[in-house]
Amino acid sequence: MRFKFPLLALGLEITMIVLFALFVQYEENQNIVQHPNSTKSASMDRSLDLYPLFQDVHVMIFVGFGFLMTFLKKYGFSSVGINLLIAALGLQWGTIAQGLLHSHGEKILIGIKSLINADFSTATVLISFGAVLGKTSPVQMLIMTIIEITIFAGNEHLVVEKFQASDVGASMTIHTFGAYFGLAAAGILYRPGLRAGHENEESVYHSDLFAMIGTLFLWMFWPSFNSAIAEPIDNQYRAIVNTYFSLAACVVTAYALSSLVEHRGKLDMVHIQNATLAGGVAVGTCADMEINPYGAMIIGSLAGIVSVLGYKFLTPFFASKLRIQDTCGVHNLHGLPGLIGGLAGIVTVAMKSSDMSKVARQASALGSSIGTAVVGGLITGLILKIPIWGQPSDQACYDDSVYWEPPTAQCKGSINSPYLDLFKGPRVQRT
Repeated sequence: MRFKFPLLALGLEITMIVLFALFVQYEENQNIVQHPNSTKSASMDRSLDLYPLFQDVHVMIFVGFGFLMTFLKKYGFSSVGINLLIAALGLQWGTIAQGLLHSHGEKILIGIKSLINADFSTATVLISFGAVLGKTSPVQMLIMTIIEITIFAGNEHLVVEKFQASDVGASMTIHTFGAYFGLAAAGILYRPGLRAGHENEESVYHSDLFAMIGTLFLWMFWPSFNSAIAEPIDNQYRAIVNTYFSLAACVVTAYALSSLVEHRGKLDMVHIQNATLAGGVAVGTCADMEINPYGAMIIGSLAGIVSVLGYKFLTPFFASKLRIQDTCGVHNLHGLPGLIGGLAGIVTVAMKSSDMSKVARQASALGSSIGTAVVGGLITGLILKIPIWGQPSDQACYDDSVYWEPPTAQCKGSINSPYLDLFKGPRVQRT
């Protein structure tokens, strides 16, 4: 870590600075707003109207995703900290990767919308991060960030520019892509030594409470995520309303199914932390379409049901039969709801238009997102598996002390602290 990580991180940041110096400039103010009660004319970039939505998306990326992954009892520093590292690098590289594809040989112009799109590109890596959480090093995650955003930008360009498919909330291009990219990489990085589980791959009371902070932030701001790049005003309004009601319906069905499938009807916090968000994912593709609020509620309800069933039955199946250890269950929160969103978009377009070419383009966008993600994830997994990146041993997985200095001194002298047992004993994990 002392040499590999600093050299790679500093090298990547220097590269970003050089690329920004060569290709990036401020977006020019092209919209002039005349104030009728003033003798002066004020220049105002109307893209600043998007700034509140950008703030909401930014909170989701850094707070929502970060805290959602703090459920592991000894991996909270890494969940939040590496999330910050990935996001900081990803938004820079996402600006370059997407900008070069859309600039058509000209300078990349930075406006609020491009900042939102950079956050979107970062979200794909954070979703994939959940599939390999606790089993990778910071060096591996930096490499994964660069590769995945590059592939994401290519697929997003194909979906938007070539297929001209509708995916305003990015159910296909972000959620489905990120989930299956992460699952493919996790399959390549499979650890036979963790087949029977790991003593640190579990939560405690306070770690689950921290994870609920992430859930609540994501739930509150998801309407902004789905509406941020929608066309104003009607489409943006519909995206907000549809996401709002899809999320609400999803919560009810997720709670109901959690009680139904668990022993003695008790609720499972894993379901509540994750499946309650599936409605925001599933409604994304058709969020700005005229599906009516009840249509959004149907999509959200279905997503909540499928997500809970995925956590209950598919996650163990993936681990035991398919050799895919999905730490956060991203397949259930992003993959399956993303598929529902893509299919809902296809059905909605088919119902609203007699032009079958539009339906074919929607289907092609879904197929492209899955296919590109799987191939890209497999290739990335093979690269990350090269044993030079400082990945933790099986015994040291899901433990912050491998890459962080936990504040153990703070626990000394507080013998009644409920957190003391987390820091007792040697820092090497038992087998």
